[in-house]
Amino acid sequence: MKEQLAKIEREALETITKAADPAALDELRVKYLGKKGELTAVLKQMGKLSAEERPAMGALANEVRAALEEAIESTAQKLAASALEARLKAEAIDVTVPGKAARQGHKHPMYRALDEIKDIFVGMGFTVLDGPEIELAELNFDRLNAEEGHPSRDWSDSFYFDRDARVMLRSQTSPMQVRAMDSMPLPIRIIAPGRVYRKDEIDATHSPMFHQVEGMVIDKHITMADLKGTLNLLAEELFGKGTVTRFRPHHFPFTEPSCEMDVQCHKCGGVGCPTCKGEGWIELLGAGMIHPNVLRMANIDPEEWSGWAFGMGLERTAMRRFKIADLRLIFENDVRFLEQF
Repeated sequence: MKEQLAKIEREALETITKAADPAALDELRVKYLGKKGELTAVLKQMGKLSAEERPAMGALANEVRAALEEAIESTAQKLAASALEARLKAEAIDVTVPGKAARQGHKHPMYRALDEIKDIFVGMGFTVLDGPEIELAELNFDRLNAEEGHPSRDWSDSFYFDRDARVMLRSQTSPMQVRAMDSMPLPIRIIAPGRVYRKDEIDATHSPMFHQVEGMVIDKHITMADLKGTLNLLAEELFGKGTVTRFRPHHFPFTEPSCEMDVQCHKCGGVGCPTCKGEGWIELLGAGMIHPNVLRMANIDPEEWSGWAFGMGLERTAMRRFKIADLRLIFENDVRFLEQF
């Protein structure tokens, strides 16, 4: 048995040190030290030895096992070190090679304009609200004093989801006025930006999907002068001191009296060009004093409370703010255009 152990140790140490990879090394471990390995097979013969021989053979067997385990561990470390060195060579990075500069993104010009509008109104004590784009016609029209038969309710003007024309893509952000009156305590000062949808033909100043910013104030002793003063301040904060505006009488079912506010065309300075369709002015928003019927439907006494509201086109604001000649450029995502901002 002594000769068998010596032979196993000699052959095993020779083959273990020559193992080519971890898999081959593991096969050798199983071959010599496994449950059915050569060393184990020899140890099973211990029962045939006399009581005097067993301790010496047992000690020798343990020495052989320890020598093989040490050789396996040493070889495993060498193989791991070699593998790491090979990987480092294969994956070497030349840190002196110039890198590729990451392109820095920035906000879209329309959202830059929106952030400026929010800052202006938050600075005046307004709260910013958000609301659903899929809206009930009751809030989009009925609660805003636009009864059945009003042109804006026609299927040729608005996008409906059902034959009864009860659920729709909102055509304005004005339903947020109703939602605010139903849920907020008086007095109220809010703006509500968001997407709206109308069946408009696409041109330099129109799109079937666009953005509005709704604004509303309800308090005691609110007048048309408060509305004009606020909107003129907004125009000067956005477009610079001395910005020329004009207010034109108009009609909206949810305001009385009503008006539209224009700003002088940034492209031609009021002379007339394709951007302003030769008028010299670009319509920015519609506004007016909140109709008493709208207040009553929200259980607000129009004898005690009054208010004003406006709906402003965000794209047109961005056009005027950044001197963009065509609204379609805002939606086309042409990097050459967007990089200018």
